[in-house]
Amino acid sequence: MRQLPRTRAIRLAAALLLTAAVLLPAATTVSAKDPLILRIGTNQDPSSINPWNANLVVEYEIFQLNYDLLVNFADDLSPAPGFAQSWTQSADGKSWTFKMRPDMKWSDGQPATSEDARWTLQYILDANKSGDTLGLGYISAYPINAGIASVSAPDPETLIVTTTHTTDRVLSMDTPILPKHIWSKISAKDSGNFPNTPPVVGSGPYQAVEWKTGQYIRFVRNPNYWGPQGAADEIVIRFFPNAEDTMVQAFKRGELDYIRNPSAQQFDQLKTMPGVVAIDAPSTGFDELGFNTYTKPVPGGGASTKALQDPAFRSALGYAIDRQLLLDKVHHGHGTIGTTMVPPYYLQYHIDPTDLTTFDINVAKQKLEAAGYPLNAQGQRLDKQGKPINLRLYFPNTDPTYPTDAQFITDWFGQLGITVKSQSFDSGTLTDILLGPSGKTPPKGKLAYDMFIWGWVGDNNDPNTLLQIFLCSSIGSSSDSQFCDPKYDALYNQQNESPTAAGRKDPMAQMQQLIYDAAPYQILDNSSELHVYRTDKFANWQQMPPKTGTPLFVMGNINYTQLTDATALPSPSPSSATSAAPAGSVPPSAGQSAASATPAPSGGGSGGGSSSALLLVGAVGLVAVLAVGFVIVRRGRAGGPPKEEE
Repeated sequence: MRQLPRTRAIRLAAALLLTAAVLLPAATTVSAKDPLILRIGTNQDPSSINPWNANLVVEYEIFQLNYDLLVNFADDLSPAPGFAQSWTQSADGKSWTFKMRPDMKWSDGQPATSEDARWTLQYILDANKSGDTLGLGYISAYPINAGIASVSAPDPETLIVTTTHTTDRVLSMDTPILPKHIWSKISAKDSGNFPNTPPVVGSGPYQAVEWKTGQYIRFVRNPNYWGPQGAADEIVIRFFPNAEDTMVQAFKRGELDYIRNPSAQQFDQLKTMPGVVAIDAPSTGFDELGFNTYTKPVPGGGASTKALQDPAFRSALGYAIDRQLLLDKVHHGHGTIGTTMVPPYYLQYHIDPTDLTTFDINVAKQKLEAAGYPLNAQGQRLDKQGKPINLRLYFPNTDPTYPTDAQFITDWFGQLGITVKSQSFDSGTLTDILLGPSGKTPPKGKLAYDMFIWGWVGDNNDPNTLLQIFLCSSIGSSSDSQFCDPKYDALYNQQNESPTAAGRKDPMAQMQQLIYDAAPYQILDNSSELHVYRTDKFANWQQMPPKTGTPLFVMGNINYTQLTDATALPSPSPSSATSAAPAGSVPPSAGQSAASATPAPSGGGSGGGSSSALLLVGAVGLVAVLAVGFVIVRRGRAGGPPKEEE
């Protein structure tokens, strides 16, 4: 589904503007009319807010705020009302009837009906039939994987979905329902080019009204939202590509309420702060060293050596990677050693392959020799064409762990006689380099790379989005290794169409072994999702899934609608002005419209963090202290949305 920090880099000027913005002094006065703003920090920078182009975790977060899913996710990942308020399954299991709310509206006031849902799903089915890829192809994969065969809308409140086989996958599609009156003007071929300029028209709880590339995106409440409203009048997500320290310092000053994936060292420091909750959640994804396995000639491009097309060569390199050292030194132990593309988070599906590699440079050398890759007199490793093997290693500039990983790998491979030269790129550029040709689609780039370090994040409830990376059909869309094996595709279809988890386990185990042996990736680790939030402004943070997940950057938007105001004064009861209600029980103020939205964020700003909290009267301060006192601080994590890139 979504990748690790695969973000489009910003220009230097934009980066300077961002740094200046976060260093501005916090406001010294707070007006009673100031909106309550939830401020979020991430090291990702979206290159698009068009949902069809979503491949970063932050881009998924953006479209899930703007739009409803057909069926939302509750905190325990069970189906919850979304665009549809209820649903039933036919006796044969191949037909679903969804009911919409009467008089539901889009944020621009237009009627939101079953026809919008039908159009969205039909748009995907038609594109799939014609061989067109909608944007980057990530979110359109859900209805296809669910086996949807046809959709109809017999009346404005009814949607009927039929599937090719018995399945409940239609209840867990992370695909937004889009307004037909906006998107029906866009052809499938042009779907990825639509800018979706704010103010965005959607049915979600918040709508984007302002977006500054490399700086922030700002949302206000959707006045027509059908569901419960969270305490935040506005939400600002601020982008800190290649500037994690700046993000962390802003959080310490109270200018951010929530941050995703500071460095492991910063996380360990932040979790000691009072009034802060730090979550180390098990990963639903992994970091990998990937290889260019493309076997067809690419004029003017392609890998630098055919050795990368050889599974024996790629597999031998796995013995020259000390995964435990990378986990300990780079991630400070936050995570687990990686083995397969199905992380241990998915307990019922993760199967360790046989003959796990262990770090041993001498074994790596022996296997390379046995596979036909000798050393010359100068100590250089030669490919089967007799050329010295010199490999290019690329990684995105959004995560400080990647260049450190690259330094270790360069040294280890150097001991094998293989020269490695590494280079960082902004995520958008690197995405273009890694995406190759498929069918009717010409190469977006020349596939001029050899290896890369990056990461993927999967869904909280299912590993399918990680499995489909290696499908032959993913070349040209989500595949970055260009791997293709018809046997793998057949196993994927077998597990995907199985009606039970037990039926999926065996083919999925075979898939994990196949990829491990073919080694288009060397999985490095399942690094933890490290999230940190403050408790002085917002309360009722919910984890998804409970106890092991994170509050934000998960599936759906329900957690935003459950936040309460941690500083709200208790409402006096009708009989006594001194009767106190629980902290955070006061309903949030009326939603803001696009016209009344506040100006661009800067520093602490209105409603911002500790600077405004200091101005509260004594009674409010006491309530805030009590609210903080009841927060249970959790340790690390091992699971939130397997990230990515993402």
